[in-house]
Amino acid sequence: MGKRLFDIFFSLIGLILLFIPFLFIAILISIDSSGGIFYKQKRVGKDGVDFDLLKFRSMATGSDRSGLLTVGGNDSRITKIGYTLRKYKIDELPQLINVLSGEMSLVGPRPEVRKYVDLYNSEQKTVLSVKPGITDYASIEYSNENELLGKAEKPEEVYINEIMPAKLKLNLKYIAEQGISTDLKIIFKTIGKIIR
Repeated sequence: MGKRLFDIFFSLIGLILLFIPFLFIAILISIDSSGGIFYKQKRVGKDGVDFDLLKFRSMATGSDRSGLLTVGGNDSRITKIGYTLRKYKIDELPQLINVLSGEMSLVGPRPEVRKYVDLYNSEQKTVLSVKPGITDYASIEYSNENELLGKAEKPEEVYINEIMPAKLKLNLKYIAEQGISTDLKIIFKTIGKIIR
């Protein structure tokens, strides 16, 4: 099975199975705070092309105008239901729609905003040679990224100088090892991480 067929099959199955839970989550979001159910953010995809990444909205509407990074429990912009959605990565599930439409893959380097992609060196730009994904090695390793940033005196400096380069190294590792078996291994590791 090719990667695209793999993505279509499992994203479609996921969307069908999660249809009722999605409706329930949508109701909780609308009760919890005013604004839309989904949050769209421009991210950089394969070959440097921008696309709209979908998430369940977990922050107050317009929060991204005061900064792109979230800093764990210290971030007052996150809604009550948003904390739970983020903790269990539920806010990321609408990206199955991005996968089905071909903008993303189930597994691949997490897509970044243009502001940070513009800081990549030539080697790091290799991550743009493949489709971005919902999960990857870096997502597993840095599942507590928000908490790390929450403890930092200067979160954006820590992200740019420490976390982002480390994540990009893991992205390059994925590209070197990519294949269906690697994707399955990462998916199972991601599920295990969320459960733990």
